[in-house]
Amino acid sequence: MHVAIRERDAEHGLARLVAGYAWEWKSKNDPTAYDIELDGPQLRWNTTATDWIASKTSLDEVGSIHTVQGYDLNYAGVIIGNDLQWDEDAQRLVVDRDRYFDKKGKENNPTLGRTYSDEDLLRYVCNVYAVLMTRGIRGTFVFAVDPYLRRQLQVPVERRRSPRNEGRR
Repeated sequence: MHVAIRERDAEHGLARLVAGYAWEWKSKNDPTAYDIELDGPQLRWNTTATDWIASKTSLDEVGSIHTVQGYDLNYAGVIIGNDLQWDEDAQRLVVDRDRYFDKKGKENNPTLGRTYSDEDLLRYVCNVYAVLMTRGIRGTFVFAVDPYLRRQLQVPVERRRSPRNEGRR
């Protein structure tokens, strides 16, 4: 996917890798450390928070929800980490709280008397990925770390009739 994003960036510009917060930000304190290690590629989170998309290093890095929300890309490569998984037995998405590293995203708020359940966190994490998956105007590549979720995402999606799709073919 990283190669495909580089190719799309060379051809169309504004193609970037993005991911949910399923990896610790090790490179924040150690610039030589890698944050995201997949089968082969070793990647770092964005090194700049302000206008990361236009930064010189962005093609070699991975953006988070905090750096891409509100931006449009020509192509997005979305990495779904182990924070979001497919439970084969229950046949549903589940969140792994221990593999979600945005502390503010899962922090309880005792002042407001708010405790976030796993279902609350699941909705939040799904919303994060929904934002990431809608950044690409021309196209979006998706890779899920969890093999069960990856298999679910490969199942063809039937086009459903809805008022928005009515009359379109």
